[in-house]
Amino acid sequence: MNKSRQETADRFEVVDGKAGALTLRLQCRLDQESAAGLIADFASLLASRRPARLVVNLAAVDYIDDFGVSVLAGLKKKMAELRGDMVLEDVGDKISRVLSYHHFNTLWHAPHHAGKSKQDIFTSLGEAIFKFGTETGYALSFLGDTCLSLLYVFKHPAKLRGNDILENMQRVGVDALPIVGLISFLLGLIMAFMSSVQLQQFGANIYVANLVSLSMTRELGPIMTAIIVAGRSGSSFAAEIGTMKISEEVDALATMGIDPHIFLVLPRMIASFLVVPLLTLFSDVFAIAGGLLVGVSMLDLTVSGYINQTISALDLFDVFWGVSKAGIFALLISWTGCLRGFQVSGGAAGVGRATTSAVVTSIFLIILSDSLLVVMLRYWE
Repeated sequence: MNKSRQETADRFEVVDGKAGALTLRLQCRLDQESAAGLIADFASLLASRRPARLVVNLAAVDYIDDFGVSVLAGLKKKMAELRGDMVLEDVGDKISRVLSYHHFNTLWHAPHHAGKSKQDIFTSLGEAIFKFGTETGYALSFLGDTCLSLLYVFKHPAKLRGNDILENMQRVGVDALPIVGLISFLLGLIMAFMSSVQLQQFGANIYVANLVSLSMTRELGPIMTAIIVAGRSGSSFAAEIGTMKISEEVDALATMGIDPHIFLVLPRMIASFLVVPLLTLFSDVFAIAGGLLVGVSMLDLTVSGYINQTISALDLFDVFWGVSKAGIFALLISWTGCLRGFQVSGGAAGVGRATTSAVVTSIFLIILSDSLLVVMLRYWE
């Protein structure tokens, strides 16, 4: 026991000050050999004394390494937890340089105020504008990289992995077919049922076929299919790439000389562009089938009469217009999902935020682009 006390006295000296202050005069090298013992002694000392202010005198310290810096950082952290202050005095030039390398002055500031400082409206507005500008700049840069990668693939098609495209086509298209078909069938059924209530009053039951077919092929079919794909595949793209980003797999691809856009982004965008228009066609067919069920079972229409009315109401341009919009929506969904994946930071929580943001942003872009296309079509016609 006496030997332990003697070793402690050889390493540092404790001096009580005024108003709860405590001074530690270190008298040994702060290195790997002394770090473990000092950490244990200081933890016991601060737990029992709980000083309001700690002064660490380094006049007798002639050497410090990374382990020594961790000792001082531990003291500073403990004082911050105790809501106290810690200062260093008599710091030599060599010691000061080592501490500056580790940014010691910025570590573990004591929380002087328990509550958060309130920001005024102009500060909050400025931060929001700055964040929006930063994200917009990154999105434009990401878009430029994607376009350049696409041009490179046109010149070097062998660089694009065909198996990845086929795999993503199955995930985006084939696997989504049941849910797209079910929702479209129910949507067509609901539209036919609700419209029949009004059309029956005028003896215009047959025009249920016109309403269902035109609304689905031009607007609701592409939009509903795109929203389903955004929820299924857009979120999946963001989660997959985001997980690769935080595990540094994306950086590893770049280190190996593989363009992440060619390897990760283009296969997903091309697959989505190919299969989402086909999904939209399936959506139209299932919605028309839902309307047919209502027309035959509730409106006393024949199957042939309903189908003939649908064919007469539609023309090739209506179908082509809906499929074209679906292709645009597919590019927006896949690009947004990949963008959010590349923006992930902060671990698993960041992946969750990116996934949510990918879905919300995709739906917003779908509605926005559809609005612009509707206005363009109105003036075109």
